[in-house]
Amino acid sequence: GRDRGQGARERERETEGGLEKQRVGAMILLSQNLLVSPMAGAVDQKALAIEATEVEEKERDFDADFVRKMLDRLDWPSFVAAAKTLNKAEGLPESREGLDTESEEALKVVHHALLEVNVVSGYLVCTETGRKFPIQAGIPNMLLNQDE
Repeated sequence: GRDRGQGARERERETEGGLEKQRVGAMILLSQNLLVSPMAGAVDQKALAIEATEVEEKERDFDADFVRKMLDRLDWPSFVAAAKTLNKAEGLPESREGLDTESEEALKVVHHALLEVNVVSGYLVCTETGRKFPIQAGIPNMLLNQDE
């Protein structure tokens, strides 16, 4: 195959019937939760909200220890809100305290929403200023205009 664009946003490979496009970028809820707005007016530095126009799911290897380690870094209310926006919050408790971290099944629910739900296109939204940052081919563009 050949890479196009900025370091291979998508890859093409030959198949019997022609060309098949394969997405390379993946905007997962873990990334969304850890990003903060670069806007000067965003003083609280809260996690960005999400508006998706295309979502796909991709299975990833489950690692309970990794999920447990990430729990302390998450803004749990923002994570649950993003998962609800994408209709992927089934089984997630409203509060972090409500999660049984010893239960592999509970951790698999978190793993699915956090790592297997890919936002292909849409927007990350600064909850303080309303500024929208586009997501295309799974890659968020967080660059500001010169006047921002």
